[in-house]
Formats: sequence, structure tokens, C-alpha cells
Amino acid sequence: MKERRNMNVVGPQVRKFRMQRGWSQPNMVTKCQIKGWDVSRESLAKIESRLRSVTDIEILKLGKILEVHHSALFPDSKGV
Repeated sequence: MKERRNMNVVGPQVRKFRMQRGWSQPNMVTKCQIKGWDVSRESLAKIESRLRSVTDIEILKLGKILEVHHSALFPDSKGV
């Protein structure tokens, strides 16, 4: 079975903002869980690798957790 790729456009930005804050994936998952989003480290890794789709609600949650406007999670339209 062929592996699916590019299931979201926000993954690279999620990784960038997480790393800018000096957070490991387990650390970010803990922050997500404290804010009420039960997500695993494996799911976060798949989001960042674009192997898992992300719902609109999850995008809003990611923005809140990373303390950025949700629109900052989307790539620059010039690069799309």
C-alpha cells in the first residue's frame, strides 16, 4: 500500500513554532492535554510530517497552544 503524503499544509509551521519555543514533541503534547486536547506524540509527529490531516478545530487549538493566530499556521500563499 502506498503511503499517503501531504495530508495537511500546516504541519511544517506547527513544527517551526514548536521548535522556536524550545518545546519537544512530548512537551507540546503535555501542553495540548492541559488545554483539553487529547493528542498523542505520534499524532503530533504525523501532523508535523504531513501524514495526518488536521481538522479546522484542531487548527484553532494549535494556534491557541502555540500562541499564534491560526492564520500563521498556513504557508505563505506565494509558496503554494
